[in-house]
Amino acid sequence: MSNLQVSNDSLQYDDLKHAVETINQEIETLEILKNSLDGNLSKALDLLQDCKGRVIVTGMGKSGHIARKMAATFASTGTVAFFVHPAEASHGDLGMISDDDVIIAISYSGESKELSDILIYAKRHNIPLIAITKNPESALGKNSTLVLRLPDNGEACPLGLAPTSSTTATIVLGDVLAVDLMERRGFSATDFRQRHPGGKLGAILCKVADVMHKGNEMPLLDENALMRDALLVMSEKMLGCVGIINEKGELTGIITDGDLRRWMSRDKSPDLILEKVTNVMTRNPKTISPDALIVDAVNMMNNTGRGITNIFAVQEQKPVGVIHIHDCLKAGVA
Repeated sequence: MSNLQVSNDSLQYDDLKHAVETINQEIETLEILKNSLDGNLSKALDLLQDCKGRVIVTGMGKSGHIARKMAATFASTGTVAFFVHPAEASHGDLGMISDDDVIIAISYSGESKELSDILIYAKRHNIPLIAITKNPESALGKNSTLVLRLPDNGEACPLGLAPTSSTTATIVLGDVLAVDLMERRGFSATDFRQRHPGGKLGAILCKVADVMHKGNEMPLLDENALMRDALLVMSEKMLGCVGIINEKGELTGIITDGDLRRWMSRDKSPDLILEKVTNVMTRNPKTISPDALIVDAVNMMNNTGRGITNIFAVQEQKPVGVIHIHDCLKAGVA
């Protein structure tokens, strides 16, 4: 083995060793955070849930970056929130904070001088302030309504200086608050989609009702119809299927392009157009609720024995729409 190969192997080993040490240090900090949570968490959640205004999240430096992320997570999960830069607050942005708001101020040491004007403003206007810091006895801790304490477990940085473990713990604590508030408020996938209408995530959260063909767009026929009628409807609606309904309007079967191919390959009567639709249809077809997600429809299509391309949406056994795999593709899901 060459010296270069030995050197590269040694370097790779050191890289992996340091990576594992960093991860372990951060995991250890999160374990301390998990085991140190107390009644102040519920008190903080009470303040946030009862807030009649907005949740104002603030912090300086790395804490400011986390505060921005925390505010964005709150906003996307049902809690109206935004970030206020503490330095800008001292130059007019304090006017963005109302008496009905709740402030979350982040500072690992609790001694960020830039937060002082926000602390004074909160005191003067009796605005609840939740401190996230490692030091309850700090200026931030003493001037807050309550403290959510961060672990004082050092940093994963080999110098013990760069915010690493502490910022990870802060991010996780912010996620805890956001997720707990979601649980308290019964925040649903529908609520989530309203705040994420764009991109892949918005598409995944679309409902079948959002894209299904309904009303006169649905290819439907009575059980007494003949196959010549079915072929005309399939050609007219261009969805590759026709749903068969009984006298009560309930879906009892479906005829697809695949059913036609299977029928023609058998030793059946050659005069297909004169057959009753009930002789050709697939009985008790797969159906879905119009309130189901499109991704559920795609999974249903893909996970049937032979694969299907259409599903009727039904309510009380009556068809209210039909969704085609192409509709899912257009929506960006399939």
